[in-house]
Amino acid sequence: MEVNVEETSELTRKITVTLPEEDVQPKLNKAYDKLKRESKMKGFRRGKVPRSIIVKQFKPQVEAETSEKLVQDNYFQAIEKEGIDPVVHPEVQSVKFNDDGSFTFVADVDIRPEFELGQYKGLEVEKVDVVVAGEEVQAELEEMQKSMAALRSVDDRDVQEGDVVIVDFQGYHNDKPMAQVKNEDYSVDVGSGNMGKEFEEKLVGMKKDAEATHEVEFPEAHPNPVLKGKKIEFRIIVKDVKERILADIDDAFAKDAGEEFNTLDELKASILSRRSKEKEESAQGTMTDRVMQKLLDNHDFEVPKRLVAFEIEQMIKQTEQQFEQSGMSLEAAGLSREKLAEQNEETAVKRVRGDFLLKKIAEAEEIKVAEEDMDRGFKRIGDQYNMELAKVKEYFQNRDDLLPFMNELLNEKILNFLREESSFIDPPAGEKEEGKAVEDDKAAEESKTE
Repeated sequence: MEVNVEETSELTRKITVTLPEEDVQPKLNKAYDKLKRESKMKGFRRGKVPRSIIVKQFKPQVEAETSEKLVQDNYFQAIEKEGIDPVVHPEVQSVKFNDDGSFTFVADVDIRPEFELGQYKGLEVEKVDVVVAGEEVQAELEEMQKSMAALRSVDDRDVQEGDVVIVDFQGYHNDKPMAQVKNEDYSVDVGSGNMGKEFEEKLVGMKKDAEATHEVEFPEAHPNPVLKGKKIEFRIIVKDVKERILADIDDAFAKDAGEEFNTLDELKASILSRRSKEKEESAQGTMTDRVMQKLLDNHDFEVPKRLVAFEIEQMIKQTEQQFEQSGMSLEAAGLSREKLAEQNEETAVKRVRGDFLLKKIAEAEEIKVAEEDMDRGFKRIGDQYNMELAKVKEYFQNRDDLLPFMNELLNEKILNFLREESSFIDPPAGEKEEGKAVEDDKAAEESKTE
């Protein structure tokens, strides 16, 4: 085997591998002999077709299959011989059976970037205060009050904010009906924003059986890609208007909210506890993101382009799946794979660079995934999907499933280490005082009643 390595960029090597005739011809002969034994042609008995005819008819097929096998059998030996550490599967540029009986293949290989670790311990990161304000608990109580309310049809008044309106609608863009912007007997909670503030505001003032055409201009920041940045003409028919019959928020309301509650205070305490836990988890995620960003700010190095391309492709596939689940396509949303690739490139580069950083830190700190880490990971999945532990472990018997899972656990362990080693500082005073805690509100109310 003869191997030639050419440096085409900082992280890309072009390797040219030439295999001698004595390694190549036996493989070709074996393939042709197999075809000769199995081939049936008019005028010849099975196994008696001349080799020259077999070669003439099947040469492209045999060479394609043999070249693939030759590359697979010799690529890893070639890179090991040259001390190349690839980070992704090679891109084979060309294969050739030479006149002298040898075989040559050329492949581009991306290698692991070499860099020195900068500061990764003692990173100074702004912490996130976990404060649940009394207004948040009250807002959730009012949302529960709305969701539990009985609905009563009203025929004698205009639609108001807070009503539930049943409508048929069809959206038009540039005078053409939009298949994705159409519905019948659709329930709109006016004022909730679920259907979009712009659309819901147009319903206010309409009556049952009324028909209207409203033009709504959606901002570029609108979350629905089908609507954002577009001026849509809606043709609407109001079929029913329902008002909510709201119950008083008291002990009886709390009992209706759940059999575990006897008093309103118990319900409030439950909301406070759950929201505190949610905010704590969210705060941990935010602080981890801040630690990771600090780490990226301290390290700037090139990353393999093919790894970035792979990450971008995974992000595009995820977006496509989300659209498909909604019965839509990228084209219907005014998007393309090229546009998504451009939008996601910066994030993909950060993800790839971040992964190299975490693995380098793991090596420096000798952080590894232990058996107890695996057990915790299995248990977490079992709890999340209500699966028996044995079933979870059975699922991960496949190496292709287990390795990404282990990588995820390793990254979590590294990030936990980095958080523990970071220095969290208080946010500026203006950001810290976003509202009073529930306990403060409760204390103030109690002082009024004494």
